[in-house]
Amino acid sequence: MRFLPEEFFDLAGFHHREIFRDCDEVWDVLRKIGAYVRQHLRPGILGTVENGAFVAPDVWIGKGTVVEPFACVKGPTIIGENCQIRSGAYIRGDVLVGNRCVVGNSTELKNTLLLDGAAAPHYNYCGDSVLGNRTNLGAGTKLSNFKIAADKTIRLRVGDKVIDTGLEKFGAILGDGALTGCNSVLNPGTILGRNVMVYACAAVRGYIPHNTVAKLKQEFDYAPLKP
Repeated sequence: MRFLPEEFFDLAGFHHREIFRDCDEVWDVLRKIGAYVRQHLRPGILGTVENGAFVAPDVWIGKGTVVEPFACVKGPTIIGENCQIRSGAYIRGDVLVGNRCVVGNSTELKNTLLLDGAAAPHYNYCGDSVLGNRTNLGAGTKLSNFKIAADKTIRLRVGDKVIDTGLEKFGAILGDGALTGCNSVLNPGTILGRNVMVYACAAVRGYIPHNTVAKLKQEFDYAPLKP
């Protein structure tokens, strides 16, 4: 199986679709984010930066975007139009945000790409990751990007096949329309196909095909309270 970018994202209307050129596998874009942002960055603020927010000099903010008080945006970063960078957001640099996106309270972005309409609105960590069009992370979802193991290289398991990505930092790739439930964890190298849904509190890894629900099955015992 080939993991071509166009299998996961509708790029026709994405202003920065050029970043995916020559990506043989969708995760190849992770190596390109920082260089692309630096090459195309023309620092400026066309939106609104409210009092109390910090925006570094090497940042572009598009029309209609609002950066709320106590958000911190470090560069190099490009943020598109009509986005919400909410209070408490922390953008660490090497970040590319499309149009109509949400980066919310206590959400941290690092070497991450958000396509149009992507939302990481509440207590999310997104490291070395891509969120497709109209994706949404439930409150507390973490995209873990680093293995706790002697061998740091991240490998992707697809059925009986193991693919070596060659990356030591690789969080998650979410195809268009993918959704995660609250407090879910996407382990390093997780890839969600288009319209995948992940149950709350689930910890997932590997490749989850398009139009799939990743269910967390739990059992509960209920007993009466003792007097």
